[in-house]
Amino acid sequence: MDSSAFGHPRHFRWLNRALLFLSVICGFSYLVTQNFQPYPGSVLLKTLSVATLAAIAFRSSASALKWAPDNVILGMALAFSSMGDALLDLGPERFFIGGLLAFLVAHLIYILLFVRNRARPLKPTGWQLAFVAAVLVYSVLLSQWLAPGLGALAWPVMIYVCVITVMVVSAILAGFSKPWVCSGVILFLISDSILAVNKFKSPVLLGGYLVWATYYLGQYGIAMGFLWEKMGEKPHRKAT
Repeated sequence: MDSSAFGHPRHFRWLNRALLFLSVICGFSYLVTQNFQPYPGSVLLKTLSVATLAAIAFRSSASALKWAPDNVILGMALAFSSMGDALLDLGPERFFIGGLLAFLVAHLIYILLFVRNRARPLKPTGWQLAFVAAVLVYSVLLSQWLAPGLGALAWPVMIYVCVITVMVVSAILAGFSKPWVCSGVILFLISDSILAVNKFKSPVLLGGYLVWATYYLGQYGIAMGFLWEKMGEKPHRKAT
């Protein structure tokens, strides 16, 4: 099989390819074993799914010196995300605030990354403004709907909603030439929305599967999309 079928830039060395393969395998394994969780090793599968993407970003900063600062920032966002994954898997209730804080930091780092890479001068197109408006309206409506059931977690959750909304908006306005990063942040927002509804409102049918699938694809889209953008590569498909 052509290794580019996994959608990595051709500049990747064999170790990065192995890390990407491990990420996909761990992410898929964690998805299909939802009904059996938690089980010995589930936290490792979950953590490695995104931690390996962080490792790729850090390694790419060394092989593409021109973009080293941005790739390190990307790696930090992914690393804090994998920390949040571990905390929420070890104790969804006990470590909920810790996991929330880890993801909050990850979103703040993503905001830094997207602002650093914004179009200059910033001249948003009509579709960008429409997307931004839709995201803002969605976040406001979701917050109002969730608010009555948040109790003591109202302020932490509302702050988190504000930060992830800014993260999504900053990615949209950055003006990436390909849709992968923007698609990734939207999927991330959808994943957290399903998680919040499932936790604070009512159980969502196949909620665990939907949360993980949208979350992992979101992180994959952000990480690989950003690296494709900075390495001047398009996603490769297997030749037919």
